Amino acid sequence: QVQLVDSGGGLAQAGGSLRLSCAASGRTFSSYVMAWFRQAPGKEREFVAAFSWSGVSTYYADSVKERFALSRDGAKNTVYLQMNSLKPEDTAVYYCAAAKYCSGSGCYDGTRYAYWGQGTQVTVSS
Repeated sequence: QVQLVDSGGGLAQAGGSLRLSCAASGRTFSSYVMAWFRQAPGKEREFVAAFSWSGVSTYYADSVKERFALSRDGAKNTVYLQMNSLKPEDTAVYYCAAAKYCSGSGCYDGTRYAYWGQGTQVTVSS
């Protein structure tokens, strides 16, 4: 059974940092695209960042470029989202997701992702 477990959310002050983790289990994700999405109260889910497990392709939403960074630990089958220079508008529930395949703008589409974590709350105070 495929499972993604998100963790690492919490409360941070504006300008601070948090690191989210997504632990994957149930299959080998070496050929998958791993992504983070977020959803703020009253808003639609939005794409944050994604990369192929191989690291060949990486995508970031314009709103998080230069501030957020993806990384992975193959031995732990875990993906990380390092979030720096946090802003109050980054407040949302963050979800890890996995897709068997996507490329380019297709990776921004949440419907491409078959597996989702349970979400972890990030709150940034001003």
